[in-house]
Amino acid sequence: MERHEIETFLTLAEELHFRRTSERLGLAQGRVSQTIKKLERRIGVPLFERTSRRVALTPTGQQLREDLLPVRRQLQRAIDRAVATGRGITGVLRIGYSSAMVAEILLKVADTFRSRYPDCEVEIEEVQLFDPFGPIRSGQVHLQVTERPVDEPDLTLGPVLLSERRVLMVPTRHPFAQRASVSLEDLAESKLLSVAGSVPQYWLDHHYPRQTPQGRPIPHGQATTYWTELLNLVGMGKGVSPASEAAERYHARPGVTWVPFQNAPPIEYGFIWPTSGENARIRAFVELCPSVVRPRTPGAAGK
Repeated sequence: MERHEIETFLTLAEELHFRRTSERLGLAQGRVSQTIKKLERRIGVPLFERTSRRVALTPTGQQLREDLLPVRRQLQRAIDRAVATGRGITGVLRIGYSSAMVAEILLKVADTFRSRYPDCEVEIEEVQLFDPFGPIRSGQVHLQVTERPVDEPDLTLGPVLLSERRVLMVPTRHPFAQRASVSLEDLAESKLLSVAGSVPQYWLDHHYPRQTPQGRPIPHGQATTYWTELLNLVGMGKGVSPASEAAERYHARPGVTWVPFQNAPPIEYGFIWPTSGENARIRAFVELCPSVVRPRTPGAAGK
């Protein structure tokens, strides 16, 4: 059997509908019917039972389907491996992340990536917020998903992988904890805790501003090295700090209440990679993501 015959038969065996099969394969309906009839003549028995209302596999057709499915998978793996080798999608791709829900998504995409490109291994590792660009500049990771904004001349910005609603972590006994929501102006009424380290000032100003949209100063408290330290300080009543809504699923703890912002932009997590280090592995992984990850709008149930 030729490959197009295998594909036509298996697609019809799945759809059990000639029109849908033709649309899925991009073939004329008559071509699908002709291919199936040719197979049936070659085998000597019907593969499908056809009536005006339904299409069903015969016992012989069912057996052929079960025998051909592994053949199709093997053919596809062979083609994928040849394409991957030709495009240079081999070796190891190390990907960095800075939040738990991003890691969850990357692991899911990595599973699909490995099955499509079996000669390329994917390794996922955490990148700390206090040094967001150190690992990617040193070559420790080749590709990274990190919180926007990113404005670095040596780094290429890829697509946004995830966008999450911004919330404010507040001590449970804080007056804000009783509110349905807070605004950016409310930050002037509490001490804002932030991260410290090799973090660009433009990034800090975006996530931990020094003044409200109306120009009121925002008091700042302790700056910590690790984001989880902020969580502990909030729980101890030392101040408030922004986070993404999904982070509560991973970091909920007694003493901390998560209050939605009314007017703050979402937190966006996007791909970055060294401009000089772009390669086929990086492009293939980034291009694969939309087919694996369902787009999520902010507010759907992140550091």
